[in-house]
Amino acid sequence: MGGNTDGRVLIFQIIIFAVIVVLFILIGMFVYISRKKDDDDKEKDMILDTTGSNDDTPKVSVGSDFGKFQGVLNVESMNDFIEFDEIVDNMIARKNRTQFVMIIQCNGVNYDLMSQDEKIAVEEGFVQFLNTLRFPIQLYVQSRTLNLKNIIDEYKERVDVVTEDLRKIDQKLRQAIATGNKAMAEKLDFEKRRKTSILEYGQNITEYVERLSLNKNILQQKTYVVLSYYTAEIGGNVSNYSKDEINNICFSELYTRSQNLISSLGTSQVTGRILDSQELAELLYVAYNRDDSELYQISEMLDAQYDRLYSTAKDVLEKRQEKLDEEINIAAIDLTTDSILKADKRRQAEERQKEMEKSQKIKEKALNLLNQYEDQLDPRIFDMASDEIKTADLSDVDEKPDAKDEVEKEPKEVEKPKSSFAARRIIRKRKVDTED
Repeated sequence: MGGNTDGRVLIFQIIIFAVIVVLFILIGMFVYISRKKDDDDKEKDMILDTTGSNDDTPKVSVGSDFGKFQGVLNVESMNDFIEFDEIVDNMIARKNRTQFVMIIQCNGVNYDLMSQDEKIAVEEGFVQFLNTLRFPIQLYVQSRTLNLKNIIDEYKERVDVVTEDLRKIDQKLRQAIATGNKAMAEKLDFEKRRKTSILEYGQNITEYVERLSLNKNILQQKTYVVLSYYTAEIGGNVSNYSKDEINNICFSELYTRSQNLISSLGTSQVTGRILDSQELAELLYVAYNRDDSELYQISEMLDAQYDRLYSTAKDVLEKRQEKLDEEINIAAIDLTTDSILKADKRRQAEERQKEMEKSQKIKEKALNLLNQYEDQLDPRIFDMASDEIKTADLSDVDEKPDAKDEVEKEPKEVEKPKSSFAARRIIRKRKVDTED
């Protein structure tokens, strides 16, 4: 019995010892993991200083300065990447302003559609162009997706102008019809039909170009001639010249060379023009951004003022002045229209007044003529003739081609009544006068 009890005690002691060992192992693992975690946290809060003698390298920064750039940003690295300094006076300045570049855009000719004599003339002109070169040139070809936005905008502006002309013609046509001016109405109607045809043609062209612009596979190839001028060619010490003086000297020389080159290219039927600063920026933008140039065009960026640090709206007084100018224009148009209508009514009234005065003068002259024969006519006939003259309606006298003659003949018609003794006396008297 005693042996069994000792064996059980020994086994129990071994189990307790094993449990204690396992506990110590677990505690050690926990301590090790905790310390590892603390070390990692400390490493995250520190930036170790790099070894070396460079003073521009960042120093050790702990806590809130983590992630902040402590060195000096070198701008020259960006200039070295884009390979030019600036664009000034239609020129590209390169290599720390020691080289200035001017670019000519050339418009080629369709050589394949020419006759044999024309091809020979073009070739001889190109040979002559090469022989006249006295300075180095470079040829650069750039392919772009055809951008028809500017053309579409120009077409739309012209369509708006024609639409405004049609509105004005309609207004004048209504006035001409209201005043009864048939000649002017026919002329304006013809002009309206002509403008309507132009408007329909312009709208069709605009729609066609808009559909054409949706095709992104249409490429446009442009050829450029690059001219360079180095400040070393000026001679002397360049440091004696100011920045503006160097720009002026380089521009004068490059412009002279470009004009000579354009004239020489003309012998081979190739035309050219010098690119301005904005076109140079667009050329470089497309060269450096092949993929994005189709999505974000530099002309749109300039229109949106992406190159401005801030944008401002129009001044309140300027807006008020524009509104006032618009109101003045509308009021001036209305006043002009009303004055034309009123002037036309006054003209019609004056014409009616002249007609009335004319009729009155005709009657007065007829009465004077009748009074000359008063002693030769029967008093009753004289009174009746006077009443007829006073009550006569001469409103249509202008429509009769011989109205004046008829008025002058009225006394003669009075002289011919056969039943009157006075009339017979007049006839006999006229016969005697004729015989004498």
